Amino acid sequence: MKKFLRLLNFAKPYTKYWSLYLPLTLLGMIFSIANFMLIIPLLDIIFDSNNVAAITTFPEFSLTVDFAKNAFGYYLYAIKMHSGVMWALSFICVSVIVASLFANAFKYFAYMVLVSMRVRVMANIRTALYRQIARLHVGYFNNQRKGNLLSVMSNDVTEVQNSTVASFQIVFREPILILGNLIVLLYMSYQLTIITLIALPLSGYAVSLITRRLRKIAVETQRLQGDLMSTLEETISGIRIIKAFNAQEYVRKSFARINEAHRKSSKSVARRNEMASPMSEFLGITIAMIILFFGGIMIINGASELSIPEFIAYLAFYYQILVPVKDVSKAYANIQKGMASADRIFAVLDADMEITKAPHAIDVKDFESCIEFRNVSFAYANEPVLRNVNLMIPKGKMYALVGPSGAGKSTLADLIPRFYDVSSGGIFIDGVDIRDYQPKQLMNLMGIVTQEAILFNDTVRNNIAFGLENVSDEEVVNAARIANAHNFIMEMEEGYSTNIGDRGGRLSGGQRQRLSIARAVLRNPSILVLDEATSALDTESEKLVQDALTNLMKNRTSIVIAHRLSTIRHADCIVVINQGEIVERGTHDELYAKPNGKYRYLFDLQTFK
Repeated sequence: MKKFLRLLNFAKPYTKYWSLYLPLTLLGMIFSIANFMLIIPLLDIIFDSNNVAAITTFPEFSLTVDFAKNAFGYYLYAIKMHSGVMWALSFICVSVIVASLFANAFKYFAYMVLVSMRVRVMANIRTALYRQIARLHVGYFNNQRKGNLLSVMSNDVTEVQNSTVASFQIVFREPILILGNLIVLLYMSYQLTIITLIALPLSGYAVSLITRRLRKIAVETQRLQGDLMSTLEETISGIRIIKAFNAQEYVRKSFARINEAHRKSSKSVARRNEMASPMSEFLGITIAMIILFFGGIMIINGASELSIPEFIAYLAFYYQILVPVKDVSKAYANIQKGMASADRIFAVLDADMEITKAPHAIDVKDFESCIEFRNVSFAYANEPVLRNVNLMIPKGKMYALVGPSGAGKSTLADLIPRFYDVSSGGIFIDGVDIRDYQPKQLMNLMGIVTQEAILFNDTVRNNIAFGLENVSDEEVVNAARIANAHNFIMEMEEGYSTNIGDRGGRLSGGQRQRLSIARAVLRNPSILVLDEATSALDTESEKLVQDALTNLMKNRTSIVIAHRLSTIRHADCIVVINQGEIVERGTHDELYAKPNGKYRYLFDLQTFK
């Protein structure tokens, strides 16, 4: 129930909807009741034209059922006396049509109010999910399958919309209709209505037994749906490798296994979900027959004040309860199924924000003096990656981080823009712990170029100006020239307006990397982080990219992570990291002069000495 109410919170402000919905629903219910109340005089006219009550004076006005009933009887009797039975019958038929018109019109307008609420809820859920995904720290995504997150954003949100949110109409309208019709039934015959009040809860309990396990099964179904999405995403991303290793049959079997498990789970959900409606209908008809039996005995024995037309109208009103009760039963099953998807949505929305802003965060506009690591240690979960790192990087200097794979080089660089927070110790910029700075302003100091050029399915211009507003074309072109990208851009069919495809798929590796560098140039960062920016390139592309990086690093503080040690020989300081610890530091000449040093060993391996 709490999570259902939490979904409703996405519809705030409530008054925008309830101030319209409630009066429209009440008016629709009143006209629906009037519609069925007209059955009694209609049957009186048909079965016995002389049985219409003689009401010769118009009743005194009051907001009661008796006033409405007597007022209609007054007009009906007057028409019958002056114009005959046929005109009286016509009057009733026209009244039924008018009442039905108003009842359905008010129901429609009330439904439209709920539609507005539903679409607002879904739009707000998607917005909240997207904002949360964009805010979450980088480490969160290392522990999540991309397909599962895509499934939450698409399948789970759709499931909530089609089941839980779609049931809003039933949840908020049907109880009002049930209550209104029960009041009429109590007014007509409290003895028969007591039987109804006893039997309906038993019917609801029976339905709840059927749907009790529905939510648990639905959770498993949605998890398997996420696995299907993950498998499909991995297949599309790795199609070259799949074909290169003739692994089509292997991945097909993997997909088929998950798909079969999803089929069985979906079948189980559908079976339980669809069982609720026929079960409630069967129980409702059984109760109707019990009412018909006892009511018939009471009328035959003269123990009831109801006439035969009134008893038929009573059964019609009971049917008016039976339909919404059936709908409520089905809605309950749908809500249980939808809550499984809501659980997955809220798991993302409630994910811990490990990178948080300090309560009194400090503004930072520029980088003045140095970056300092003080006794920094870091661990992923319980696995230590960095141990007691102490390092000072002065402004305007180029520091290179080298070492074997898995030594902790990239992790050390990722701590500076707070992709992760240190486990112990602290990182200081200009003497202030970076955790005390405004996170967005801290990030604005950084320019990051990674080994894999992350580009977006957009134009060349928009990829270079990514994240910046009010950037002129001249600034974009100038950044591209510095990155050695302008010439190949101008050779493309639409120049800077050319769409580069998904992840920049229409470009070569060197071209993608130079666009990434142009993007960093345009930000004009004070601190530059280069993470294996040339390691995946051929020799010619590497030369172009290296020249672009040299242009980019001028007069900037640079932290360069490199496996190709020849590219960092000119660094002001080379920091050698091994197993999470700094084991050596100095210039190339200083480190190479150590005969048994780690740096010399790595350098000689690459130069085949």
